[in-house]
Amino acid sequence: MVTPRRFLPSINSLMALEAVDRLGSATAAAQDLSLTHSAVSRQLKVLEEQLGVTLFVRDGKGLKLTLAGETYAQSVRSVLKQLAQASLKVKATGSRSSLNLAVLPTFGMYWLTPRLRDFCGAHPEVQINQATRVSPFDFQQEPFDAALHFGSQNWPGVHYLPLAAERVMAVCAPDFAPALPLSPEQLLELPLLHLESRPGAWEAWFAQHDLIASRLRGMLFDQFTNMTEAVAEGFGAALLPEYLARAEIARGRVVPAHPGLQEAEGTYYLVWPKTGGQSTALEQLINWLERDVSETMTDA
Repeated sequence: MVTPRRFLPSINSLMALEAVDRLGSATAAAQDLSLTHSAVSRQLKVLEEQLGVTLFVRDGKGLKLTLAGETYAQSVRSVLKQLAQASLKVKATGSRSSLNLAVLPTFGMYWLTPRLRDFCGAHPEVQINQATRVSPFDFQQEPFDAALHFGSQNWPGVHYLPLAAERVMAVCAPDFAPALPLSPEQLLELPLLHLESRPGAWEAWFAQHDLIASRLRGMLFDQFTNMTEAVAEGFGAALLPEYLARAEIARGRVVPAHPGLQEAEGTYYLVWPKTGGQSTALEQLINWLERDVSETMTDA
């Protein structure tokens, strides 16, 4: 037994505590849980007796959590959320193997997901779950088998599989300027949109056109998706990755502000922890992506 039973209150008691903390009263908690007021009060009393700690005090006609009650309720809420997520994962996965990926939202959507369709068709026994992470994390603390990473090989304790280099295109709304495309000199005088994770991107772009860009101004974004919407609405020109720029151009929402693609610093990687063994599902995905990247480079 991992934990003595005396330290494990019933789910009903924990749900009652969480609901009272979240909603502010036993009456509201009873309505939320489809229970009677007396049933909620009984669960709370059982919980206090089991723990031997006062969790609530009377506040007029209602209940108020003590400091111990508030602290415990926060932990309970986190545990209930994890339990619900674990239950959903088991229900959704069934008898299949699951693979949990942390993905960069835009690259995951436009580059990885189309490839996963073929992978899942070849490996129906594997289910891939995705969650967004935009910066490195500790694999020991987060329940992921692998992750997408952009930049350099600066994530400690992981293996790297290069997926794609970054090539960017300067794009804008179709009505952004009277005449398109624009020269780099013209772009230098217009509003330019910036991404937090690509500091210096415009400066490097202008440098490759033998221009010094020292006083750039424009809106700042933390996600490509939000920045792309701003581009389409005419707020400024932006540097978008090739896979995203081509998709938005095909939709007619943006057009090239300056012709051609330009190499940018950084590479997209699949990374996975060096500690622990790889699951069969992860090995299958790694091998699949290795072949796909190799075939793409050969075709190019």
